[in-house]
Parts: sequence; C-alpha cells; structure tokens
Amino acid sequence: MFKKHARFVAVAGLAGSVAAVSALDASAQERVRWKMQSTFGSNIPALGPSGVRLSERVEQMSGGNFQIKFQEPGALVPSLEAFDAVAKGSIDSAWTTPGYHVGKLGKAISFFTAVPFGPQIGEFLAWKWFGGGQELREELYNAHGATAVDSFCIGPETSGWFKEEITDPEEQLKGLKMRFFGLGALVMQKMGVSTQLLSGADIFPALEKGVIDATEFSMPITDITYGFHQVASFNYFPGWHQQVSCSELLMNKAKYDALPDTYQGMIQAAGAEQVVYTYAETEATNPQAMLEMQEKHGVMVKRWDDAILAKLEVAWLEVMDEISAEEPLFKKIADSYLGWRKLYRIWGDAQALKGTYQ
Repeated sequence: MFKKHARFVAVAGLAGSVAAVSALDASAQERVRWKMQSTFGSNIPALGPSGVRLSERVEQMSGGNFQIKFQEPGALVPSLEAFDAVAKGSIDSAWTTPGYHVGKLGKAISFFTAVPFGPQIGEFLAWKWFGGGQELREELYNAHGATAVDSFCIGPETSGWFKEEITDPEEQLKGLKMRFFGLGALVMQKMGVSTQLLSGADIFPALEKGVIDATEFSMPITDITYGFHQVASFNYFPGWHQQVSCSELLMNKAKYDALPDTYQGMIQAAGAEQVVYTYAETEATNPQAMLEMQEKHGVMVKRWDDAILAKLEVAWLEVMDEISAEEPLFKKIADSYLGWRKLYRIWGDAQALKGTYQ
C-alpha cells in the first residue's frame, strides 16, 4: 500500500521529467482525445481553473498527443449526473467531487470530499493516500466501472450565507430551507434545517427566488463570483463542515486502464500538482476576498459562538453513530476514518498549537 501511494505522490515531483521525456518521443506516442465534463465553471476561481490547468499540463507533458478537453458545466450532462455518465462511458471523465455522487452511491461517499470537524489537509490526505481511504473509494468506484485520482484541494469554506443575522441559531435554523453539501447537510438536518444539494450555478437563482432561504457553497473568493452577497448579506464562519475539501478527476475505468502507462502517470502527476497548487492558491486569495466582501459589498462577517459549534459537533457524532447503525458501507468508511484519526492523535495532539498573526 505504501509503495502504491508513494509512487502517486512522487510522480507529481517528476512532472517536469515526464514532460521532458515525453517531448523526446512525442511522435511515437498514441494520440488520445478525451472530454472532461466539469462541475465547476472555468470562470469560478480555483474550482474551475484548476481543471483547465490539469488539461493544459497533460497536453504539455504529452507533447500534444494526449488532450483532455475541459467542458463547461452542463455542456455534456447535468453536473449532478456526471458519475453515471462516466461509469457508463458516455463521457470519458469529469472534474467533480465525491460528495456530488450521493444520489448514486449513498451518504458515505461524502467522506472523500470533506468531513465535519475534520482534519486539516495533511491529516486528511494522509488518511486517503496512506491510511486506506483511497482503496475504499476505488473499491466503490470500480464496482461501477469508474476510477479517480484526487485532483485539487481547497482551504476552509464559509458555513453559510443568510439573509438575516442568526441571533438564536437553535430557533432560527428550524425549518430553514438551505442548500448544504455532503456530511454537513446531515448535521444541519439534525438541527432542523431542510437541506437540498444544488450545483453552484443553480444556487443564486434559487436563493433570489426564495426557493431556498440560505446557502453554503465554498470560499469567499468563489462565493463572490456567484454573487451570493447580492441576496444574503450575513456570512458565517468557521467552515466547521469543510475545513479542507478535496475533489477528483473521475474517469471511466476501462478507458483509463487502456491508456499507456506514461499517460496514466501524466494524469497522476497533474492531479497531485493541482492538489497542492490549488490549495495554496485559495489560501493566498481568500484574505483579500474577505476584505472585498466587507469593504466593497457590505457583507457582515459573523462567527458562530463556541456553544453552537459544540452542539454542531455533538450532532455530527450522533449522525455518524445513527447512520453507521443503518448503513454498512457508511460504517465501513467511518470506521476507517475514525481509526486513522485515533492513530494520528498521538502526533496531532503533540504538535497542536493555537495560531497567532503577529
């Protein structure tokens, strides 16, 4: 297991070497043309451009012989139907995230995007790449004819856009209609919120027309682009539901297996590169985006008090216990995740330090 993942990580550092070698024998390489349906528009900071960059890197490394054409959301299939389309082979690949496949694969799949009150990026990737997480995802995907590599990670998200200040969360959240993603949505449901999953482009009109009362989606740099601040002026932090979020290049397994080893290596290298690049990019751009939200758009930035965060965490632990008792797959993945966290704790606790900004 270690060797498999070590090769995946190491190949990112060899991206330049792969490109150099590829350039030498480009004329001898097989020409492959793929289409990649994106869930995120190319104009949405970090989420979409990372897919464009991956396409460009693969084309660069292959000397133009392997092209993965980035397709805007909805160009080939609706965003939330990408898994079926890829699994059946009607499209080659998708730039998406595991949590969008809940309708097909069940609640447990969301563990592979983000976990409420979960780890930072280092611990999360350690579980996925070295602690058994990736094998669990592949086992599930392979059964449907799909495979995936992590393709980008982003920093902490906001935890909600609201049209009015939440002064009494336990009362005001009850009955609220809110777009919410992944495992965090299960927690909000336990708090009395009526949640639904919408793709990014569908959120603003739903919020504007009152189909939903509130929403969460991503980070300041992306949420500004979608214009949520035009309808809801109260933005809440921290992103307890998604401290780090990792997405994927989802591929039809038969088509991926048929690629030459060099092309598979290019996909792995380009994906690992975007995992690091995009995370750093979001950490670099969100501070200024938050200033813009406040100073230019008049957004009221709020933080949940510790008592509410504690209740949300208790709700999450209850959700895990309840669903694990009902769904064997959820329990299997939750046990793997929790087992890793238990092991990691000896290191995590020893290194824990409250950050300061002096």
